[in-house]
Amino acid sequence: MFVTPSIRQAPSTEDHVFAFHIIGEITSDEMEAMGAYMNEQFEHHDNVSMLLIFDRFEGSEAGAGLNWESLKAQLKSVAKVDRYAVVGAPSTPSRLVEVFGKVLPLKAQSFDRGDEDAAWQFVGARPA
Repeated sequence: MFVTPSIRQAPSTEDHVFAFHIIGEITSDEMEAMGAYMNEQFEHHDNVSMLLIFDRFEGSEAGAGLNWESLKAQLKSVAKVDRYAVVGAPSTPSRLVEVFGKVLPLKAQSFDRGDEDAAWQFVGARPA
């Protein structure tokens, strides 16, 4: 299980579905660690689905996603992620997810905070 102060993996009923609760402000180190974790998962699974649940999200450090592990994970995700969902995301990330679903070869959807069950259904799993 992947756990940092601001990112906590939620157990899933499916081994190829990776769900994370995002809490507080995400640091550069956390983004790098999450990138490394997902890169490892990409090596073990042909396809994965991801669910990000934003709980009390307070943003991220400037440049948090600009590290080698995060960038590698972002590039690999184009070929490895089948479904990508966010729940309760601030408006900008929420809109980006909708755009990803239109321009990348994956199914992506943004859900309101009250629709977490629908998001789990979208990625094909339940919380374990």
